Amino acid sequence: MHQGLGKFYGVTDWIARLAVVNVLWLLFSFPIVLLLLNMIVTGVNAVLLAGIIILTPFVVFPASTALFACIRDWILDRDQHSIFSSFCRYYVRNYRKSCISGILLTAVWTIWGIDYYYLSSRNVMLLFVFLVFGLILFVYTIHFFSMLAHFEMNLRMLWKNAFLLTLGRPLLTVVISLVSVVILYVSINGLLFLLPFFTGSLIAFLSFSIFYRWYLHFI
Repeated sequence: MHQGLGKFYGVTDWIARLAVVNVLWLLFSFPIVLLLLNMIVTGVNAVLLAGIIILTPFVVFPASTALFACIRDWILDRDQHSIFSSFCRYYVRNYRKSCISGILLTAVWTIWGIDYYYLSSRNVMLLFVFLVFGLILFVYTIHFFSMLAHFEMNLRMLWKNAFLLTLGRPLLTVVISLVSVVILYVSINGLLFLLPFFTGSLIAFLSFSIFYRWYLHFI
């Protein structure tokens, strides 16, 4: 009886944590969220796209780093007196590294998006190549967040190790890609309530869990 209640409490506690940190992630990324909502309502235009590209390194990347850092603490069973205070602390602590890396990665994502838009429709092979490269770039970005949350490294080492891990462990890359694609597909095409409460935190939780299991295996 007590064991069953303990498991139930543990599950509900994790659900509450994931929901709260996902909402915090969206709130700290609010300018981008607002621009995306405007784009959905009014359609894609150059002004909105430019706003997203310019603001993403300074808004989404620090918020995502804080998201991964909070989840990392939970997986390592480290106490947090307040999710909000922990999120703010990690947001501020890693802001500079997040922004610098965000500028570079946003530039790469922008180049990929332009090439995909103009070239992928020309033939199926190009479409496949761009999709594969997009997934690799996505996993690289995820690995960067995991490493920034877990290690005390300079940026050059973080970029290098994230690159080596992405290309050097193809199974890890495929698993994280599949998990993320499934969560995004279900969130967008079926369970829309996941988007404000669980989509980002679920991807971060599962991705960091996979990364951390790999890390424990090789230390």
